[in-house]
Amino acid sequence: MNRKGEKIGWIGGWFGGFVWLGLLSVVWIFQNKISNGIIGIMVFIVAILAIIVAAPWKHPNTKYWKLMLPIYLLFFISIFLCIYLYGGLDSIGLKWTSFFWIVPCLIPLVTSGNRKWSSKF
Repeated sequence: MNRKGEKIGWIGGWFGGFVWLGLLSVVWIFQNKISNGIIGIMVFIVAILAIIVAAPWKHPNTKYWKLMLPIYLLFFISIFLCIYLYGGLDSIGLKWTSFFWIVPCLIPLVTSGNRKWSSKF
């Protein structure tokens, strides 16, 4: 079984979750906020490496939730890092209630968290 679509979904979906960080880091560098840009690029690179290393086809007997946790951790770190580097919630126009928008991002933990790459449909 090839499962090429699932592989594209894993890499493309997670990459899509972090592409904003890479782009924002480049913007920071052009704004002469070099340290912010370098920190953002480093977190972006670590996230891409985590996506590749934690790929479920490389760990076929590990449950998805265990593979997704480090990537989710990097995702939340990148969000809080950007908020911090911009100067806090007020400086970017957010309230603490804005974090409720993160809840839908956790749906894959519930829908496919107990699944394994080796498990049958």
